[in-house]
Amino acid sequence: MSLWERAQLSAAAAIERPGSPDSVALRPDPLAALLNDPSITEVIVNGPAEIWVERRGRLQRAALRFDDTGALRDACVRLAARAGRRLDDAQPMVDARLADGSRLNVVLPPLAPDGPLLTLRRFAPRPFTLTELVELGSLSQADADLLDCCVRSRLSILISGGTSSGKTSLLGALAARIDASERIVTVEDAAELRIDRPHVARLEARGASLEGTGEVGIRELVRNALRMRPDRLVVGEVRGGEALDMLQAMTTGHDGSLTTVHAKSPDDALRRVELLALMAGLELPYAAVREQVASAFDVVVQVARRSDGERRLVSIAGVGRRGRSWELVARAAVEARCAAGAPG
Repeated sequence: MSLWERAQLSAAAAIERPGSPDSVALRPDPLAALLNDPSITEVIVNGPAEIWVERRGRLQRAALRFDDTGALRDACVRLAARAGRRLDDAQPMVDARLADGSRLNVVLPPLAPDGPLLTLRRFAPRPFTLTELVELGSLSQADADLLDCCVRSRLSILISGGTSSGKTSLLGALAARIDASERIVTVEDAAELRIDRPHVARLEARGASLEGTGEVGIRELVRNALRMRPDRLVVGEVRGGEALDMLQAMTTGHDGSLTTVHAKSPDDALRRVELLALMAGLELPYAAVREQVASAFDVVVQVARRSDGERRLVSIAGVGRRGRSWELVARAAVEARCAAGAPG
């Protein structure tokens, strides 16, 4: 029996003995009430005495606390176990998806010297549509019409923005505009996308086991996705060497692909994709990678989270060629390319 299996049995035994000193059933869990509140989109815990929640895009201090560090640690371990992940001194960090789609991140001491740190991001019960994003004020009707046309015209789109800026929500809304006859393959670190289309195959990365085996990363999944006859490839976020495989897919017939990247501007987004592709370790010339980026993407959409918590689309720019490099072109060029009905 592995160490992780023994730890699970020990935890189960403590729960089954409600009168025992180690019983987690005796410890109140402030998270329970927060997780039952549909208005809360994110829960952040900075040690046992500090709990924050996000409502309507604004962070607020919650009038709750854990009894002590042990109670908070128990709550973190229970949440990690619900995601099928190990969390203990030997594995003090977890980034996982819960069954309801919520994204869980936990860091335990000594990596977090002031007590366990927990971040739980929740998502809407169903994905937003473009129409709903317009109603929420996240983008204008003209923006929605143009992006809808870009998707139907099979333009490859890169969505750029910071953390919690609405990248995934917009990605899902755009993917839902793909024709129902097309097969969509999604690749994600944690499966958050829920695309309302009839033919969707979802792939999700897997971390290593306790013994350090069995890890399957995004890069391997992107490669495998190309063997699954995708009409459209949707990569939740590029953050490593998988960027090179995605670029190769986009430049070899998989047009109309969609992905996101962390960046503060369209220029930075394309440069970041270049940097990530160079992390693949193949020692490719920088000029060759830049040329791949110029060929792969047609549109860069920039989103941002404002100081009032509102998530807004900031700009839509086209990607043009300048020799063997790329250059950003005005929105009018995207409109013209979209009207032509095919990538340039």
